[in-house]
Amino acid sequence: MTFNIDPVRVVWPPEATTSLPQDTYRATLVGRVHRPGFGPSVVFYDDGNLFDVTHAFPTMSALVEVDNPVQTVREVHSEYIGTFTDIFSQTCRSDAETATLLSPVDLQAVKAAGVTFAASMMERLIEERAAGDPEAAAALRHDLHELIGGSLRELVPGSTSANQVKDSLKRRGLWSQYLEVGIGKDAEIFTKAQPLSTVGTGMQIGVLADSKWNNPEPEIGLVLSSKGTPVGATLANDVNLRDYEGRSALLLPKAKDNNASAALGPFIRLFDDDYSLTDVCESEVTLSVTGPDEFVLQDTSSQSESSRDPLDLVEQLMGPHHQYPDGVVLMLGTMFAPTKDRSEHDQGFTHYRGDVVQIANDRLGTLVNVVEESERIRPWTYGVRNLMKDLSKRGVLHS
Repeated sequence: MTFNIDPVRVVWPPEATTSLPQDTYRATLVGRVHRPGFGPSVVFYDDGNLFDVTHAFPTMSALVEVDNPVQTVREVHSEYIGTFTDIFSQTCRSDAETATLLSPVDLQAVKAAGVTFAASMMERLIEERAAGDPEAAAALRHDLHELIGGSLRELVPGSTSANQVKDSLKRRGLWSQYLEVGIGKDAEIFTKAQPLSTVGTGMQIGVLADSKWNNPEPEIGLVLSSKGTPVGATLANDVNLRDYEGRSALLLPKAKDNNASAALGPFIRLFDDDYSLTDVCESEVTLSVTGPDEFVLQDTSSQSESSRDPLDLVEQLMGPHHQYPDGVVLMLGTMFAPTKDRSEHDQGFTHYRGDVVQIANDRLGTLVNVVEESERIRPWTYGVRNLMKDLSKRGVLHS
């Protein structure tokens, strides 16, 4: 597999140490590694090393279902499989003959919440009105921000004041399906990817070859048990094709769910006394895109600016109306919607092949990927049947 990166302009592979949380010594980190001859394995990070706990937890889905995953994973017997540095380096080289990191989730449903920030809500409205045309979007962006940009940030979705703004916008002919999910009572929650289809850190992420306007969406993924209990968090990239969604919201599945279009990792940080949902709500996520054309884009997204509480999103995702027996990871949305011109004036940002995308948080580490066309990336062929066969061969399936 070739990344097509100019080594003079972009440093690859990145340093493994930058992928870890700043307080790694206090964190309980779990993930998945592909082991040649064994298949996907559930692992536990400890002091720079990775330990296989698949005999106790055949899947990550099984691990997050136990009552106290933090205590349990630290107490079970485990098998040393290598240092994190070595396995991370092998992943970045796509070395199929050695152990490589995978996305930290497996059987869980992969869902995403959209339009949870005022900034991204404005951009979705612009996409819709511009019909996927970046030049038309630039003019609309200026007009809409002057008219309503500052009045939406403090609104609580579904509140009386939000409904008043909704009525006002309708009268001005500015109502949109994006404003509906942005300030209305019902959140936008959609299926981002199929179980086992997400990619991990150090791997390629994909955009369709004919997409001319697309971007990364740096987010935090909330990991939930089948009961809806938040058990941990991970970093996520909800890769988005803005031109497809801009032409029609009914193209959302094609804009969002393509080969390698969802990245998670590097690990799941389990909630404990040192890290909780409160920390997630107060966190900042930074984005860095470094291109082979020497283009650099950097930005920061503050989860505290989200207009929707994560637990409200969880209640809308699952409950008596919808269940997820293998658990779910829910991407919480992003305020990041890049408008910085890359090549031509008023054309905005779009990915180039070879872009290195880094999404970071001091408590979760760094998720790093390289952009490639989805059609050029190794096809996703390893599904649930393959996983069950590998686990059966290892004799680790439990009743």
